Amino acid sequence: MNKKLQLFLTVIFTFIYHAGICQQSNLQLWYNKPAIHWEETSPLGNGRLGMMPDGGINRENIVLNDITLWSGSPQDANNYDAYKSLPRLRKLLAQGKNDDAQVLVDSNYICKGPGSGSGTGANVAFGCYQVLGNLSLKFSYNGQSADTTKLENYKRTLSLNNAIATCSYKSGGVTYSREYFTSFGNDVSLVKLTADRPGQLNFTISLSRPERALVKAGDGMLQMYGQLSSGTTAPGMKYLAQVKPVLNGGSIGVKDNMLVIKNATSVILYISAGTDFKNPHYQAKVSSSLYKATRTAYAAEKAQHLSHYHKLFNRLHLSIGNQNKAGIPTDERLVSYHNNPDADPGFPVLFYQFGRYLSICSTRVGLLPPNLQGLWANQVQTPWNGDYHLDINVQMNHWPVEVANLPELDLPLTALVKGMVKNGERTAKAYYNADGWIAHVITNVWGFTEPGESASWGITKSGSGWLCNNLWEHYAFTIDKKYLAEIYPILKGSAQFYNSTLVHNSKTGWLVTSPSSSPENSFYLPNGKTASICEGPTIDNQILRELFNNVITASKTLGIDASLRNLLISRLKQLPPPGQIAKDGRLMEWLEDYKETEVHHRHVSHLYGLYPASLITPESTPELAEACKKTLDTRGDDGPSWSIAYKQLFWARLHDGNRAYKLFTEMTAPTLKTNMNYGAGGGVYPNLLSAGPPFQIDGNFGAEAGISEMLIQSHAGFIELLPAMPDAWKAKGEIKGMKARGNFTVDFKWKDGKIINYRISSPNPRKVRLKINGELKTITAEKA
Repeated sequence: MNKKLQLFLTVIFTFIYHAGICQQSNLQLWYNKPAIHWEETSPLGNGRLGMMPDGGINRENIVLNDITLWSGSPQDANNYDAYKSLPRLRKLLAQGKNDDAQVLVDSNYICKGPGSGSGTGANVAFGCYQVLGNLSLKFSYNGQSADTTKLENYKRTLSLNNAIATCSYKSGGVTYSREYFTSFGNDVSLVKLTADRPGQLNFTISLSRPERALVKAGDGMLQMYGQLSSGTTAPGMKYLAQVKPVLNGGSIGVKDNMLVIKNATSVILYISAGTDFKNPHYQAKVSSSLYKATRTAYAAEKAQHLSHYHKLFNRLHLSIGNQNKAGIPTDERLVSYHNNPDADPGFPVLFYQFGRYLSICSTRVGLLPPNLQGLWANQVQTPWNGDYHLDINVQMNHWPVEVANLPELDLPLTALVKGMVKNGERTAKAYYNADGWIAHVITNVWGFTEPGESASWGITKSGSGWLCNNLWEHYAFTIDKKYLAEIYPILKGSAQFYNSTLVHNSKTGWLVTSPSSSPENSFYLPNGKTASICEGPTIDNQILRELFNNVITASKTLGIDASLRNLLISRLKQLPPPGQIAKDGRLMEWLEDYKETEVHHRHVSHLYGLYPASLITPESTPELAEACKKTLDTRGDDGPSWSIAYKQLFWARLHDGNRAYKLFTEMTAPTLKTNMNYGAGGGVYPNLLSAGPPFQIDGNFGAEAGISEMLIQSHAGFIELLPAMPDAWKAKGEIKGMKARGNFTVDFKWKDGKIINYRISSPNPRKVRLKINGELKTITAEKA
């Protein structure tokens, strides 16, 4: 097949696919001015490479990312004498001397060395996710800067339908256009610049990085390369970025390590980058990707990109009400929505699909899961190292992918967890002399499983068990037995760890974890002192109950480990219940009814049994569900964006759609704040990325998951449609392609808050329980 015919067929295929039944309404973020702040720029990504252009007129800055670019290095920060302190720790806790136990933890029971560097680990072994660099374009218009006061028709867009950004404006009678995408085809980033009159493009191209970078210009291209700090004497990670312009008309030259473009009519910038993370031949790969891309026609590259992207994005369609505000710039629309949310029922749809877009763009099978900032960072020292926090954040990043019909995007997390197990086995022996494996609060691309560097947060031991919930959910949604067999050793090892570390609580007789803590929270002791270290925090009790049940189910399904299964069945009878109700009616966060030091604390970890687990439901445990409501009322609705999103999920599980909707509208409050925030004041930036502040992507994914839970739930033994429908969405709506546990695909329409038609399908048609318009019935799913 000749190249012209191949190109023609590729373009035609993409057009048919794009225009077919999967095509959705125009989902677009757009603005009528360039971005001033990074938090206003458009995030592009293909699961590995990221790009954030600001659409500048006289000067454009495009922030570049590679999801594998980390400082630091593998290390062993285990304290192999820590387990010797375990008997004394447990004795102190049994005696109610939690404050003394905390002192002992800080001295004998944390990691060796600086750990995460208190969240600033760029130059220690823990490391940090880092910006790749900045691609800067400086434009000249007839030998001078453009008069921005005389610009016409400026528009900057990000298409969620196509994962393509654009920028266009008219200056001096010439219309200038730019198109940007990180290709899912040849794995490079592209920027196409055009002028509608010949010879009008004049600009320089430069690459830079705040540190550890060398830049060279020559042979018609730019190269930037360097090596990051390992935090040790070992060599750090190496990287390479190459930029090659391909011109239509005009000339290219070199000046001061910059490329100079003169009198061109159109220019395509091809950007290839990579690191030596699990890739010793990265330099050859970067060069070959660039070579291949520059020899692929632009239209063909774009067609490949669209084809790959559409296969993921077009699986799900959602509409709510009328899309009557799409004609307003997104930054203005965000403000308008916050002031009058009921007037724009289409905004939650845009935000939901933006979440799906971010998932597709920030991870891919065979690479890393999205970190605290997904794929996008503009600093060397990213906030909290841009790492993987295991006490909610990385889990929240993955909560929406199954129900949103993107199941393969859970697999990079599975691979990350699998890579932690060997390190976690060493940590289990070092600190607990225990079987199995453990991970605590934070990890990185190097497999860190040790406790953190402070007792106040670092000894929480729910991290590995919580990760097992994410792994299990992929099985629950797909019923993939091959996958179950793959993850079973991980689940089993985690259960073995928790089982071998349980101790009898002297007051209750229950088996509990000791020592542990409720993530990042603390309480008052009867003597007025404060502590975090305790026995059996509620989240541990819930995670163990869920994990043991899942391992029991898995062993039955796979027909293995009957003895372990029987042991765990007996252990379940000795664990604390999923929750205890305090005197004030709230769910207790700790085994004892301690008073928390911060009533409005951002974490609400003791409601894990309500979400993501299914241990507490209004149907099966109504008293505990009521206690959860009282807990949430006392905790309050405000917090960092991820915390507000978590509360949205809780209220959806409690079937209070209006309260969940209220939280969504508050979580999407406009902000430009970038301070490090641990309390109230979350929100959303003009580019719709969520703010802690600063930018943390978990808020986007949490709110997306929250919208899903408002529309469909399948955790309680049946599929329920519109379980938490807010009044604002009742008028009309439609869903095509959402997923439910059991590998069911769900389509339905509603009007005036009632389902008017639906379709449940599965590759393996069988009976399923369905709750629709308040009626629970059994139906047979159609053949998918």
